[in-house]
Amino acid sequence: MSNHTQNYSQNTLALHAGYEFDTQRTISVPIYQNTAFSFESSEQAAARFSLQELGNIYARVSSPTVDILQNRLAAVEGGEFGVCTASGTAAVFYSLVNCAQNGDNILYSNKIYGGSQTLIQYTLKRFGIEAREFDIDNLNTLEEKINQNTKAIFFESLSNPQIAVADVEKIVAIAKKYNIITICDNTVATPFLHKPFEFGVDVIVHSLSKYINGQGNALGGVVIERKNLNALLKNNPRYPAFNTPDPSYHGLIYANLNLPNFSIRILTEWLRNIGATLSPQNAWLILQGLETLNLRIIKHSQNALEIAQFLNSHSEVKSVSYPALETNIYHSLLKKYFTNSYASGLLSFEARDFEHAKKICNSTKIFKIVANLGDSKSLLIHPASTTHSQLNEEELKAAGITKSTIRLSIGLEDVKDLIGDLKQAIEG
Repeated sequence: MSNHTQNYSQNTLALHAGYEFDTQRTISVPIYQNTAFSFESSEQAAARFSLQELGNIYARVSSPTVDILQNRLAAVEGGEFGVCTASGTAAVFYSLVNCAQNGDNILYSNKIYGGSQTLIQYTLKRFGIEAREFDIDNLNTLEEKINQNTKAIFFESLSNPQIAVADVEKIVAIAKKYNIITICDNTVATPFLHKPFEFGVDVIVHSLSKYINGQGNALGGVVIERKNLNALLKNNPRYPAFNTPDPSYHGLIYANLNLPNFSIRILTEWLRNIGATLSPQNAWLILQGLETLNLRIIKHSQNALEIAQFLNSHSEVKSVSYPALETNIYHSLLKKYFTNSYASGLLSFEARDFEHAKKICNSTKIFKIVANLGDSKSLLIHPASTTHSQLNEEELKAAGITKSTIRLSIGLEDVKDLIGDLKQAIEG
């Protein structure tokens, strides 16, 4: 069962992929709390350092507990290989700089998490990488911004906090026309609601701190590459880093390795040199959450739909953004791309005005004001003043966020209690 390419269902892979037994035949994956690992010989040590053999060297780059998690996540997503990182933001950063360098540009959707937008638009600028925004609802704005220096197209399958559904096949078709890597943040959707690789996406990233963990007790991220991504990278003039000698590895050319090139370069170039590494303890906590993800995400989605319907019928609510509502502009895309039209536990709505939104946030009893999503407990936040506060007025408008927007992360409590809590906060 350790071979994650075996033909098992997602549910089974989430429980078993990447691990059989250690020497003690434990059922629960052990926490290998080690900094470094001993080699059988100096020859083995040299082979691992030169990438002639894969294996544990130092926990900044790999460790057994983390390896099991990243292999399991790759299996559940249907990918070739996964690399875990210390956070979702680190995963986004590593995936982008693995494609682009000084003088290049990244195309990104206007409807993404505010932290990702700030990273792409401002932080990467300091690396000499230009950010070019496209409208996820008008993909003509995507193709017209591509040039010879475009190295990646980044978007979210289900956006935070607008809950916009990406037309993945159209984005992928444009990317393939120009041989550009697509990177999809699948955090909100999770692999149990949406499978980007089935629609041609090249790389998937997750914040593991959200639904996959589900308990709000561990930070983590992952970058997963699709099967046969090597074929896109090899001899592709857009990606010289994979096709020219790497002086830090004595002239090694990644595209000549019979290994998953995208992931191996993240391990050797970014984890090794910058070190945003996932701890074994957090990997173990996230593994526990992954085991029940399929059951939880269905309940999150069911609760959220009932709450969206309640809000949609309330006279004090101006609008509701939740694609499982039949009147939502993304409903047809949800039906096309998502399992059983489930839309996760994330939704947003517009209060009367800013003061009303603030009063709602301060009046709920069950919902807590928290800058996270995907917990088993219900959370809420005011994006314009928190998660997206670094955006200016124009950027907020382009992202579909107003000062009266409230984001809800619907948990696993009794839905009647949640509706009652929102009702008293809205009307009180």
